[in-house]
Amino acid sequence: MSVTAPRGSSISWRHGRRYQHGLAAMLGLGLVAISPGLARSADAYLPIVMPITGFLSVEGGSQRNGAVMALEHAPGGKTIDYPIFDTGTSATGAATALDKALSNGKPIAAAVSVFGTEMIAMMPVAAEYKVPLLTISGLAKITESDNPYIFRFLPNDREIKVAHARYVVETLKKTKIALISDTTAYGQGGFALLKEDFTKLGVKPVYEDSTIAPDTKDMSPLLSKVKASGADAIVVHSVAAPMALIVKQAKAAGITVPIINSSSIVEPTATALFEPAELKDVCAETPSAPETRATPKIKEWADAYKAKFGIEPDGLALGQYDGVMMALTLIAKGAKTPEDLRAALQKETYEGVAMTYKSNGKGDLSHDAEIVCWDGTSRIPKVVAHYAGADMVLK
Repeated sequence: MSVTAPRGSSISWRHGRRYQHGLAAMLGLGLVAISPGLARSADAYLPIVMPITGFLSVEGGSQRNGAVMALEHAPGGKTIDYPIFDTGTSATGAATALDKALSNGKPIAAAVSVFGTEMIAMMPVAAEYKVPLLTISGLAKITESDNPYIFRFLPNDREIKVAHARYVVETLKKTKIALISDTTAYGQGGFALLKEDFTKLGVKPVYEDSTIAPDTKDMSPLLSKVKASGADAIVVHSVAAPMALIVKQAKAAGITVPIINSSSIVEPTATALFEPAELKDVCAETPSAPETRATPKIKEWADAYKAKFGIEPDGLALGQYDGVMMALTLIAKGAKTPEDLRAALQKETYEGVAMTYKSNGKGDLSHDAEIVCWDGTSRIPKVVAHYAGADMVLK
């Protein structure tokens, strides 16, 4: 749920902070900035508001790393104040944490959660404060709700799911698909889009299940139904934890059909759970795959990331890095207020590390996707397909 005033009350986000923060305290959210105190001499205030704890802490940690890496290297000699606020992987925590972050200074923007459920709760806060939010959440709804303060630096699920489905049908030539998702807003949104895309490609899944809770541990009932369906491929759209368990338990059960996942499984903390052989015939869609070091530019960035954080990067970290770096570049070029930055993000083109970013007018700036697969010899996947622009549209 989101933190709002009681029905019939005139309390607004900005004027109802005592109410919100009191409720947060009662819920035990502990919304204290993780980083040191605010440095008021900084050139700009750009807080990080992300899931550092909870079941999405893996994804949140990755995007936090990308944001921090950008903020520590702001162009133009700018110094940025960037306290980190933990959303706790909850809608209530996200809305209240963002309100606290935006009320603690004069923000020009905020780097915010990958989690669609949290983003929905944050959107009215952004509209109230009129501050741009820089996100990598794929949930289609967030840039399809006429909120001019949302800017996304990973492909909209409406686009990237086309790449996901096309690879399964057109490249792998699979037509008997088991389609699985979790119960998060992200899982449900992607599940609906994949069903729509498979239909457009002339394929009807032989098995569907969108009821997997994010904290499910035993996937054997699900996998028994998948085997009984005669599926020739398993397509999963979920957050990291259930997806990793589905793959690991499928391999242990002797299921050998290809498993094509959404991007969360590409995270190094997810692939670390597997022996390389367990990843054979596993693929995923991802906005980028910096761990493959496919270009000199990406290699330089990935090497710097690994040196700083001690782990391989992923597309979430790179997407958040590019998004924050685009905002910082526009600040260095003269954007002085949130409105200046919002207008610049809508019209400017930015050449990032992963790709070129350009808004479609709704706040979607990323329009490239890759399919990566593992060959069973390494935890580092190989890029097997690239989709961009018209490739990610089905009629």
